Order: sequence, then C-alpha cells, then structure tokens
Amino acid sequence: MKKILLIGKFNTVVNETNHFLSRYFHVQLCSENAGVLEGMLKIVKPDLVVISLIGAYGIDTSIFFLLSDQYAQIPVLTIGTKEESGKFFKYYEGEQFENLIRPVENTVIMEAVCRRLGLDQKEVEEKEAAEENSGRKRVLVVDDNGTALRTIKAMLQEHYDVTIAISGAQAMTSIGKKRPDLILLDYEMPVCDGRMTLEMIRAEEELREIPVVFLTAVNDRATIEAVLKLKPAGYLLKPPVKDTLLAEIGKILG
Repeated sequence: MKKILLIGKFNTVVNETNHFLSRYFHVQLCSENAGVLEGMLKIVKPDLVVISLIGAYGIDTSIFFLLSDQYAQIPVLTIGTKEESGKFFKYYEGEQFENLIRPVENTVIMEAVCRRLGLDQKEVEEKEAAEENSGRKRVLVVDDNGTALRTIKAMLQEHYDVTIAISGAQAMTSIGKKRPDLILLDYEMPVCDGRMTLEMIRAEEELREIPVVFLTAVNDRATIEAVLKLKPAGYLLKPPVKDTLLAEIGKILG
C-alpha cells in the first residue's frame, strides 16, 4: 500500500482528508514544521506528500525548500483556497508540485493522488470495495513479543482479517491506515505501554469507540485492578486460550 504524508494544521479539513485517503492508502499526519517534517520523511519514506494549506498562513515556508532540495523525487500535492494557494506558488519547483483549489470534491483529490502516484484509480477503488464487501471484521493485535503476535494471528486469521503491530506507535500508524473493528492490546510493553496506547486511541474522537481488549501476563490483583480502571471492553490473561479468545471477540463484535 502506498504511503502518504499529510501535512497541515490539525483541523476539521485535515481530519476529513485523512479519513478519506486512509480508506485507500497508508496515511501519516505531520505538522507544518520543517524540523518535524524532516524527521517524518526519514521515518515514513512516503510515496507522496500532501499539504493542506487551509488555515496555514503561518506555515513554515522552508518545508517547500526542504522538499524540492532534498526530496525532489517525492511528488507533492497541495490543497487550499485560491487565496491561500497564491501565497505559496512562488515556492513551487517544477513538476514536483501540483495544487488543487478548494472547494474540491474528494473524488477530485483521489484522482489527483492516483495520478501523482502513477496508479489506476479504478483499480484502487475496486480493491478497497472488495475488501469492504468481504464481510470479515478487522482485528488489530498489538504486542512487543513477536512469538505472541504470530500465535494470536494464527488463532484468529480463519475468522478475521488480522493486522499486527509491535508497539503503541506502530499501532496508531496501523489504525490510521485501516480502522480495526477491535484491538487486542498488550498491557505490558516498553516505552509506550498499553495504558498510554489506549489513551492515544481515546484521544481521537473517531477512534474512541473501537473496543479494546487488554492482554496481560501478570495475574495479580493490583495489575488486574489497574487494567479494569481503564474500562476496556475486556481483558484476558496471556497466553490466551484459542476458544476463550474467539468467544470473547465474538461476544464483543456480536
């Protein structure tokens, strides 16, 4: 799946664009700060950069120089009103940059994105439609233990579309790419543990209703009470038993 780095102020327009494009591509959000952008470009290695100019009158113009000087191979699509776009045309370099004038329909954005990526729009949309019509629920499994991930995926893949992530940060990226119907989340993980990951999920309005089931290997009263205080959709002890795991997921997803 192609990767898009979506730059702009975190407003309603950016959220709507992210939600739409995430149906078809792996989208990562980024602020309009050149320092942050440079780091994200190295980490994400996007196939396309999309810049929302809505409300971005104070945008760091050095991002245009960064993209044209060091990342000229990455196509850039900007989207803004006629007035907003006019402020930045002077920074565009050659064919790397293309601009869309708002108001613009999502279908036009999709057409431009596919064109810039060299993709057949019809094929991309048909692939997404086929996945949507498969009827299988999506489960995201988050655990820093590779063996646990493979074991749980093997338990579930006959019944669900299973995606795995080895950290909270990777989980958030995966959720942005494809919204799961349920998340199995390891409670004990380094750096960004289950509690912190759940807080990040619930901080996003469009994600907070996704049911989260905690997995924990620690079977003591203090840990279980700490887990329950976070009010997850459920919790299971590790290693999970296949029948118990399937029953719990089936109960939650109906």
